[in-house]
Amino acid sequence: MIPAYVLSVLVYVRRGDEVLVMRRNKEPNLGLWIAPGGKVEMGESPHETARRELVEETGLVVDDLRLRGFCTEVSPLPEWNWMLFIYTTRMFSGVVQPDLREGDFAWMPVSTYLNDVPIPQADMIFAPRVLQMEAGVFQAKFVYDEALKLVTWTEYSG
Repeated sequence: MIPAYVLSVLVYVRRGDEVLVMRRNKEPNLGLWIAPGGKVEMGESPHETARRELVEETGLVVDDLRLRGFCTEVSPLPEWNWMLFIYTTRMFSGVVQPDLREGDFAWMPVSTYLNDVPIPQADMIFAPRVLQMEAGVFQAKFVYDEALKLVTWTEYSG
């Protein structure tokens, strides 16, 4: 059986040495800090989803999106097989007006986000690479067990 992947996006919005992140108030990743994002809807490209989700969740309109990562997250659970497109931007307009149904938002120093707050297991690996704005596209596969604990991961070059 071929697993059905959930297509999703994350958008790291940068402001100087800060990044806009959200503490999730629901599953998945309840209580963890993540970038805004969401699921690709029928007829959308991941790029279009990133723009839409950012407006819906934060009120910000992005002027430039850079694809910085592409990851798959797989597990034995059929509902936990994801393809994740990760974008960054420094060019945006508007004021953060968060949709608090998803979680609480904060501008956080990148070093604090990467070292001092709880973030998902895979994000601990890809976020430092993705947030290096000058580097190429990060590609990886993350494999989880039935309890959704990260078992192994493989980074792909190129």
